[in-house]
Amino acid sequence: MRVLIRGAGVAGLTLARELSRRGAKVIVVEKNKDLGGSASWLAGGMLAPWCERENAEEDVLTYGKTSLDWWSDAVPGHVVRHGTLVVAPPRDTAELGRFAARTTGHNWLDGHGIAALEPDLEGRFSKALFFPGEAHLDPRRALSCLKAKLVERGVRFIFDGEAASIAADFTADCTGMAARDPDLRGVRGEMLILHAPDVALSRPVRFLHPRIPVYVVPREGNHFMVGATMIESDDTGPISARSAMELLNAAYSLHPAFAEAKIVETGTGVRPAYSDNLPRIVRSGRTLSLNGLYRHGFLLSPHYAEEATNQILSFSKENDLEAHH
Repeated sequence: MRVLIRGAGVAGLTLARELSRRGAKVIVVEKNKDLGGSASWLAGGMLAPWCERENAEEDVLTYGKTSLDWWSDAVPGHVVRHGTLVVAPPRDTAELGRFAARTTGHNWLDGHGIAALEPDLEGRFSKALFFPGEAHLDPRRALSCLKAKLVERGVRFIFDGEAASIAADFTADCTGMAARDPDLRGVRGEMLILHAPDVALSRPVRFLHPRIPVYVVPREGNHFMVGATMIESDDTGPISARSAMELLNAAYSLHPAFAEAKIVETGTGVRPAYSDNLPRIVRSGRTLSLNGLYRHGFLLSPHYAEEATNQILSFSKENDLEAHH
């Protein structure tokens, strides 16, 4: 069976892996010139199903838990299983209690426990929540590695191209906001990448704040991705001054050495979401749409890619049976 996948973001690549593993011939067409054109390129890369349950449906936890092993198998060496640390400034420690009440899978830490996990945060916080089962990855390295492995499997990639002239038995649309689905809405996310040689963190740290909770995710070479904003907008323009200041203030509040950090990159991405903030698979004849991953792309795409693969291969089997009759 020959399957055309439109879109080389996290949804398209995870679907390509599931299909190719089960014998389909796969072509991925991406309208941008490289992998960097998708919202997935700007993601935090946190595999944090227990933390996300704080404001997400149970499905995010149930399906998200399976993604840690999926990514570890798909891109060996790229998943860091050091858990997630959740802290709050002294005046907002009540936020920790609220976060704990909405989540499971965590342990309470005191100041000594925090320092044992993250020595650079010693003396800065008296309480924290630690989610030991969680993990993180660098989205750009992980997606690039996954693409390379797919090429080794025989998956064909066409960048800066259109899908109209390519013959296939089945087409899967994984193009996010570009799908022009009227039921989708855009949720804008903004982020910074900072180079802070004087800060060392081993795991993502979520910094709770009543108005703008922020996460700081370590990357290679003392680089840190700082993000959080969820703005109901499909504006793809540059980061706003207000968001940049809030993200920088939060990073500084987490550790004052961030004041000397260099701003290496700013970025914005518009994430596709349905009204319930959960993905949908919609099939019509020989086409299927996998969309609406919202802020859970890396967390939920493995599960939904497997479900979409089941539907595509089931369709193929049914049509083979009809052909033989």
